[in-house]
Amino acid sequence: MHALTLLADAGSVDALSERLAVELDALSVSVEDADAGTPAEQPVFDEPGTAAAPGWRHARVTALFVDETAATAAAAAISASAIGSTDRVESIDAVDDRDWVRLTQSQFGPIEIASGFWIVPTWSPVPPTARQVIRLDPGMAFGTGTHPTTRMCLRWIVQAAARARHPWRSVLDYGCGSGVLAIAAALLGAESVEAVDIDPAAVEATAQNARFNGVSIRAGQADRLAVEPRSLVVANILATPLKLLAPVLAAQLAPAGELVLSGILERQAGELRAAYASWLDLDVTASDDGWILMTGTRTGECRVA
Repeated sequence: MHALTLLADAGSVDALSERLAVELDALSVSVEDADAGTPAEQPVFDEPGTAAAPGWRHARVTALFVDETAATAAAAAISASAIGSTDRVESIDAVDDRDWVRLTQSQFGPIEIASGFWIVPTWSPVPPTARQVIRLDPGMAFGTGTHPTTRMCLRWIVQAAARARHPWRSVLDYGCGSGVLAIAAALLGAESVEAVDIDPAAVEATAQNARFNGVSIRAGQADRLAVEPRSLVVANILATPLKLLAPVLAAQLAPAGELVLSGILERQAGELRAAYASWLDLDVTASDDGWILMTGTRTGECRVA
């Protein structure tokens, strides 16, 4: 694992962080005051009910990548972009696995997704108010409940299961990552759950996490997916692949089957509606920190334009 560290002006930090995480596949992105420990240090304190204080004048942005090749490619992409005219690469350094584990454990604790439904790392005790728990450690596979896109999907699954008289007959988690969405559906009573991804590491992580949580899930490669009538299809990826996958995902929906899509920015809602209009109507049903959740129900055969 390698860390790419950049120095950035305050005005470009948000765009820089988003590009690193969304477009350049950083495993994590952290931001700190680049002037810390110097006379130019500028403490920032926000209190509830007050306007947010201005950010640091200069920031040190650190992004973790799978290997040196990925970190170097990201550095080249950032250097060639116009996000911030004064942003510059400070370093690319190898990160010891033990340091990564300690950092991870210090930053992640139990997360309550909905009332009584928690995601709890293996190193943390289960909260006394937890009625249902997924044991899941943050890792290289995306999807641990900490990102808004994952939280919205999980919350939708929990709330939909609570409203339903019967569990879903068949569920597909497309782009499963850690398998957390598939595991949640299985824990909440789905009869059959399949999880697929293009990344073999994600497929392996999903299978391991399912076994650890005591649920049965078929985990496999996305290119080997057979068409089956599904009661529920969830896909937490990004807008561009979701648009390209519209025929694939729609074909998996049984009549009255529900589609749940995440990884979509607010400004991309119209593009997704248009991409799926031949099969179903998509609505924005949740939003969190600039991201949205879009859902729809398959009502019949493919529509004629």
